[in-house]
Amino acid sequence: MAQQSSHRPRSARGGKPARRGKDHRGTSASAGSGRRSAGSPAGSARQAAGRSASAASASAASGAAHPAGAASGSGRSAGTTSDAAPSRRKLKDSAGPCPIMRACGGCAWLGIPYRKQLIRKQEAMEELFRPLIERMGWDAAIEATCGMGSKAGDPGKAPVPRAFRYKAATPFAPGPAGAVRSGFFARGTHTIVPAPSCAVEAPGARHILNEVARVAERLGIPAYDEDARQGVLRYAVLRMGWRTDEAMLTIVTARREVPHIEDLARELSSIDPRIVCVAQNINGREGNAILGRETRVLWGAPHMKDELLDCTFAISPTAFYQTNPQQTEVLYRLAIEGMALEAGDVLLDAYCGSGTIGLCAARDAARAGKAIKLIGVEKNPAGIVDARLNAELNGLGPDEASFMATDATEFLRDAARSGTHVDVVALDPPRAGSTPAFLTAAAELGPRRIVYISCNPTTQVRDLEILGQQGYRLCRLTPVDMFPHTEHTETVAVLERS
Repeated sequence: MAQQSSHRPRSARGGKPARRGKDHRGTSASAGSGRRSAGSPAGSARQAAGRSASAASASAASGAAHPAGAASGSGRSAGTTSDAAPSRRKLKDSAGPCPIMRACGGCAWLGIPYRKQLIRKQEAMEELFRPLIERMGWDAAIEATCGMGSKAGDPGKAPVPRAFRYKAATPFAPGPAGAVRSGFFARGTHTIVPAPSCAVEAPGARHILNEVARVAERLGIPAYDEDARQGVLRYAVLRMGWRTDEAMLTIVTARREVPHIEDLARELSSIDPRIVCVAQNINGREGNAILGRETRVLWGAPHMKDELLDCTFAISPTAFYQTNPQQTEVLYRLAIEGMALEAGDVLLDAYCGSGTIGLCAARDAARAGKAIKLIGVEKNPAGIVDARLNAELNGLGPDEASFMATDATEFLRDAARSGTHVDVVALDPPRAGSTPAFLTAAAELGPRRIVYISCNPTTQVRDLEILGQQGYRLCRLTPVDMFPHTEHTETVAVLERS
């Protein structure tokens, strides 16, 4: 029997409103988490930073459908269409590291040596943050961009990242005689570019997604036509375990009633032995967001599991979980180091989602013999359900880790008024960044450190200036390359109370 959940997912990532999804590729308009930093390899550092920020903002609310998920580097607004579909000749690429890289547009920098990619990202971050640092009089270092297997400025040839995306998606489109097409949307269109494989996705991911189309075709389930707004099957979103042999497959349909849905779920579950959950998400709305408000489990467990930094996490179909787990560990280690937690500290994890950052920090402190108190705040009730389960999975009881489904700004204001003591605040907001009200409330709590993880450096610059005006100084900023072969860069900023 299907298990139903009627919560509003955080965009494609599940815990935060339309945001990164930390995804950047071009399927549909945006695959997966919906954040893409598009653009071409050419241009100055200023242009690179600007394009990355604007593309990311434009795709914040979009879903996914590109190997790099919605993290494509195409720069098009997800789900948009063009007046004329590209010719078949234009949709084929015969040379380069990926045969469809030009048509798909998801990995705009795939043909650039990785060492040069990291240098470009470093230059863009220097140009973006240096004026703020100088204006505020901060003695802060912009550290070398942490890439996959190397850092910006490292000598020699950098290893080329491959197979690092553990979340993948495909849009579907109708073909002749009831055929169901899968792959990626060609840049700026709803024309499907077939993709038998993808260099940046986890092994086997693209095969599973393409098999969904074959099964639907065999059962006579029609694909959704984004332009005519007719049909049933819109997307498939696949999450695969990095350190586990588990996978979760979510099909997105335009309506709840789907012919042969039980047969569909059963056949999908047999595509790959790693699949432990098959879910249906219903999204009948127009637009480029992949996920809708209602999700139900059709087959298997209500979630899959994966591991990060020796912590175990249950991941439900619409929950946010980073696309590139290897770099997620780099990102989280930097954040935990920046927290500099001490025994007895109270850590407030705002925009906590399913609790991954705070729980990793609490477990790390416990292993070092420094027990802390974790408070997680998240507006989405579904994220809090996942966070509480994840606390249990990692041996943290309610006295050690508590989570509240409430607005983070209101919580901070109430905490400041009641004199609640907080030592460290960690925040990882959506692409739009935080708000002056939240930042002011956080400063009023008076934590000795604030650790700000950002998927959109442009909005982070704005927010860091507000924190500086509230008496905090930036002491370290580290860019992290979560999405190689795109212009997108994430950052970890560590601030101390002046």
